[in-house]
Amino acid sequence: MTRFLLLCLFVLLLSACQPADPDGAASSDTAAATPDAAERAADALAEADGDDLDPPQPAVEFDTDRFMQEMSTLASNDFEGRAPGSAGEEKTLDFLVKQFSEAGLMPGYGDSYLQPVGMVELTNQARSNLSFQTNQGAFELTFPEQAIIGSTQVSDETQVVNDAEVIFVGYGIVAPEFGWNDYAGLDVEGKTVVMLVNDPGFAKPDGDLFNGRRMTFYGRWTYKFEEAARQGAAAAIIVHETEPASYPWEVVINSWSGAEFKLSNEIGTPGLTLEGWVNLEGATTLFQQAGMDYQQMKAAAAEPGFEARSMGISMSAQARNSMREGLSYNVLARIPGSERPDEGVIYVAHWDHLGRNLAIPGGAGIYNGAIDNASGTAGMIEMARMHMAAGPPERSVLFLAVTLEEYGLLGSRHYVNDPVFDPAMTAGVINLDAFNFMAGPTEDMVIIGYGNSELEDILKATLADSGRRATPESRPEAGLFYRSDHFNFARAGIPAMFPKSGVTHVELGREHGLAIEREYYDNRYHKPADEVNPDWDLSGIGGDMTVLYRVGRYLAENEAWPNWYEGNEFRALRDEQRPN
Repeated sequence: MTRFLLLCLFVLLLSACQPADPDGAASSDTAAATPDAAERAADALAEADGDDLDPPQPAVEFDTDRFMQEMSTLASNDFEGRAPGSAGEEKTLDFLVKQFSEAGLMPGYGDSYLQPVGMVELTNQARSNLSFQTNQGAFELTFPEQAIIGSTQVSDETQVVNDAEVIFVGYGIVAPEFGWNDYAGLDVEGKTVVMLVNDPGFAKPDGDLFNGRRMTFYGRWTYKFEEAARQGAAAAIIVHETEPASYPWEVVINSWSGAEFKLSNEIGTPGLTLEGWVNLEGATTLFQQAGMDYQQMKAAAAEPGFEARSMGISMSAQARNSMREGLSYNVLARIPGSERPDEGVIYVAHWDHLGRNLAIPGGAGIYNGAIDNASGTAGMIEMARMHMAAGPPERSVLFLAVTLEEYGLLGSRHYVNDPVFDPAMTAGVINLDAFNFMAGPTEDMVIIGYGNSELEDILKATLADSGRRATPESRPEAGLFYRSDHFNFARAGIPAMFPKSGVTHVELGREHGLAIEREYYDNRYHKPADEVNPDWDLSGIGGDMTVLYRVGRYLAENEAWPNWYEGNEFRALRDEQRPN
């Protein structure tokens, strides 16, 4: 480890012992996830070897104009929203391969730039309202005003749940490490389970449940459906509320209106017959009809020892998909290492988005996905050019543009199952996803999942070199750390970091950046309005990308093996991979 980096760490670690400033202080749960600052500072000084080498500076500056051109191309109507398996995918793959090859990068998957990803596309052809039967009579929750249902069963047959008893299972979580089991003593075989979004820590952010307001993986809707399937339920319904979900009901409708995908090699795994959502209006009606008060039941579900209970009603619903097997592709481009080519550093960005929906009235119905994630993909292309200009690093650097992120992080999961570098030989992963850079130059850089790994030490030292700082995300309750491609690497034990553009504008302050962030999530996220705006202030993107170049280059040019911090759920797996 270089003396420069160690001294930067020493300064940062000592400052971590001081009272946090109000502009992005870590929460108490963040501090608890981080090793003792004084101990780490002492270790850093003890390892100093006398070398005085700055973290590598780029040989060329980040090209903001070319970045804007590449992002605009990827987010243009010609690319039709970049849906996997579409004509838009073909154009995206051709564009990415052309950019990487012209920049001089080698194919990253054997002698090809393309890694096939076998997939099954499930497109809804028909879905019903949710029909309920009570002792007093029948009622329905209607699609899409109150509810939405679908199926991920790999079949083109109609999937039916008929007269299935409805059980309220609170948050639908089994978490032994938190002493929590919403299914304790419960048999839900063939039944319908209704559950709340997020986890109990959100309901009691000032208490000691889970991680407080900072969402755990147990709060993710993907986990909840998987757990319900493991418990044998026939159907699972999640109650949507905008604040704990971190997105409005419209996002649920948009995300569940297009095709769904599964990896071909995962066909046959157990799953629910039907799964879906109800909004707050629908949930209120559902609980009233069951003789329950929704708000009272929600409060009870956040108490330790909550016991699931039957709602005294039954549900019937059905959905039918068309099924199409096919291939999508990850794009891999590599700069081989000059000394240790079997060791790797990975930049990952997802190229896919939601395609188009011709049923949307007015316009072309195209989800252009400019921020999500033409921004990260174009940024990765320019990052690759910067690394090429600096010459071969000691370790290999892989630029991985993955498919099917919007459909369950499937492309990155496929790569982790069929990797170029063994997980134990992968030094770290930097995820470039949805850079909300419109605010201009900022004093900070946001780390999603702040307090997870030693990759943050390198980032903080690099930021400090330019007078900036790292801050936690403003919405830890959104669970963003579990919602992008780096998470599949984390589950494999590989230290992975999810940095974002900062929010504290150098002149206009933090509220200016937060307002831009809120406007994006309220009005553009997963909507056709996520388009390129020529009036964006791009003056901060070059600084952000240069910082991430330097972090990756540092990893690629020395023998460091970052780990997860003590107490992190992935630490044991990394220790097993790299016991020394």
